[in-house]
Amino acid sequence: MHTSAPRRVSTITNMLASDIAPPVQVSNVSEKGIQLVDGLLLPSACVFLEGQVFLWDVPSVPSGWAEWSKKHFELFETVVPRPELLVFGTGPRLHMPPSFVRGHLRELGIGLEVMDTRNACSTYNMLSEEGRRVAAALLPLQPHAWTKDQR
Repeated sequence: MHTSAPRRVSTITNMLASDIAPPVQVSNVSEKGIQLVDGLLLPSACVFLEGQVFLWDVPSVPSGWAEWSKKHFELFETVVPRPELLVFGTGPRLHMPPSFVRGHLRELGIGLEVMDTRNACSTYNMLSEEGRRVAAALLPLQPHAWTKDQR
């Protein structure tokens, strides 16, 4: 798990600040992975939720959606409060997920926006800066094989 650095102690107090974790922000998306503003490079699929980053062990979309199931979205069943919207980046191109994905998220009260990963990162950045309860599920531009060390 990765979170942004904690706020520094200061003699100045921001009356509008809250204890809520700052949103995760993406600075760059490339063939190497998704780079966060703090410099962390994520080479594989990930989920941004409530100011935290989770590595996401999912099949690559170019191989098709056949290996995908509701279990790949279990994280969204357990989190409270749930995001109002999930921005789903499907890699270098838009690949519409099967209907069970949208249906399952709708049952959980979560809206779904699907787009390529670059646009998904931009959309996520904008919505999180607005203070929306938004999550991102992002597939890398280049599929990355998981190793035992990453789990």
